[in-house]
Amino acid sequence: MDSMAIMGFTPEESLSMLKVISAVLQFGNISFTKEKNQDQCSMPDDTAAQKLSHLLGISVLEFSRAILTPRIKVGREYVQKAQTKEQADFAVEALAKATYERLFRWLVHRINRALDRRQRQGASFIGILDIAGFEIFQLNSFEQLCINYTNEKLQQLFNHTMFILEQEEYQREGIEWSFIDFGLDLQPCIDLIERPAQPPGVLALLDEECWFPRATDRSFVDKLSAEQGTHPKFFKPRQIRQEADFAIIHYAGKVLYHPSFLTLERFTSSSCSVLLSIFIHQDEKVFLNPLSLSLSLSLSVSLSLSLSLCLCLSLSVGCMLGVEVWRGV
Repeated sequence: MDSMAIMGFTPEESLSMLKVISAVLQFGNISFTKEKNQDQCSMPDDTAAQKLSHLLGISVLEFSRAILTPRIKVGREYVQKAQTKEQADFAVEALAKATYERLFRWLVHRINRALDRRQRQGASFIGILDIAGFEIFQLNSFEQLCINYTNEKLQQLFNHTMFILEQEEYQREGIEWSFIDFGLDLQPCIDLIERPAQPPGVLALLDEECWFPRATDRSFVDKLSAEQGTHPKFFKPRQIRQEADFAIIHYAGKVLYHPSFLTLERFTSSSCSVLLSIFIHQDEKVFLNPLSLSLSLSLSVSLSLSLSLCLCLSLSVGCMLGVEVWRGV
């Protein structure tokens, strides 16, 4: 608390931040049950929801309604759609992650603002980009798709820097050199994932499908197969574990995905100033279009920051995993 005071946090802000952290823990205590003979779920015991709502300064009734029967825009109308137990569990988990992540970003922003006395704009800087490695698990979800998509983008940048720009520099310096095509262009796979239209890629179709109340994983994969079925990097296995599986041929190998998506009702009626700040403290243009709030589009916008890498002097450091078993050669 003393450190927060030194950084310029008011007592009210410090208390509100602790409340938000406590609320994140309360998210894990909320449980749902499936209604008999129905797909929708209910919250028999709302004790945890009441504690959470009190901490965040929101109405427990509005919170419960947003989780159990969120309002979804269909065309120009808004409808309420009852959620299944799996959807409600996923919504609570997503809210907990989003709240904690945004609180962390808000905290970093406040500390940086307190330390930057000169308020310089456009000053020189040294940036470190540390990303998760390529992931291929037995069960790969939307999280793995985002991680692997990020790796595709950065690997493409690395390939372009190492194999294209270096050879162009040889030519500029008059070095006798025959241009070599190493066959490392990852753009086809990147287009399959991020292409906005004609035909739309995985993220665009996922974002579109999330706005239909009756959308399912199967309907999403059917649309994806219809739009990208002939793409050389897209593959729908003949022998699949579940109907909603599809595969993408990444540079590191073929990855089988089981997609899951959910549209959450965003609410800003909290009386907690810090909670409002961490969800609203962004460029206002982002909130002009409700579609831009989806995770897929947010990821695409974030990866547009790769332009900064292109404009800077980039140095790459590759990490190698050690062998698990020591053995002689």
